[in-house]
Amino acid sequence: MSGGAVRFTDRADAGRRLAAELGFLRDSGAVVLGLPRGGVPVAFEVAAELGAPLDVIVVRKLGLPAQPELAMGAIGEGGVRILNEAVLRRAQVTAADLAAAEERERPELDRQARQFRAGRPRVDVTGRTAVLIDDGIATGSTARAACLVARAQGAARVIMAAPVGPPGSAAALRTSCDEVRCLQTPASFSSVGEWYEDFAPVPDAVVAALLRPGPSG
Repeated sequence: MSGGAVRFTDRADAGRRLAAELGFLRDSGAVVLGLPRGGVPVAFEVAAELGAPLDVIVVRKLGLPAQPELAMGAIGEGGVRILNEAVLRRAQVTAADLAAAEERERPELDRQARQFRAGRPRVDVTGRTAVLIDDGIATGSTARAACLVARAQGAARVIMAAPVGPPGSAAALRTSCDEVRCLQTPASFSSVGEWYEDFAPVPDAVVAALLRPGPSG
C-alpha cells in the first residue's frame, strides 16, 4: 500500500491494523515474533488477533571492526550466527576479528533474552511459519538479520511484517524472507517515528510484561 498513507495513533493501533492484514494466518500454527523493543507492542496485538503464540526474536548485528555501523553478520539465540561473506571478503575480516565481535555482542543478546522472557524458554519455530513484526522498517538491516536468524532456527516460512516502511527497504527484504507485508510504503519517508502520533520509547519492563503468559497490563 503506497498511496494515502496515514499516521498510526500508537503501536497498539498499528498492531491492530496489521493484524487485519495478516488475518489469513489465523489458526495456521504460526508463531509471532516481535523485534525488541518497539516491535513487541505491535506483535502483541497481532498475536492476540491471530490466536498465535508470541515471543521475542533477539538478534545482534556484528559490525566491522573499522566500521561498526556496517554489518558483517548477525547472531541470534541458540548459537545461531549469520555471516555476510561478501562483506567479510571485501573487508578482509580475520577469524579473530569475527570472534571478538561475537564476544562483544553475545552477552548483551543473552541479557536481553533473559530479561524479556524472565526465564521462559524460547518458542520453537522449527517447521512453522515465523511472522516477524517490527514497528516500522527504516534501512531494513535489523529486520533482514532477524529473518535470517529465524530461518537458521528452523522456521519453514518467514514473513516480515510492519506497519510502515520506505518502498526500497521493504522490497529489498524480499531476498531474506518468503513474504513482506508492509501496510504503508510512503514515497516520502524520513523516519518510522513520523508515522506515529505516539512513538515513545518502549522500556524493557513493558516488553517483558507483554511477553508474559496470561493477561498483560
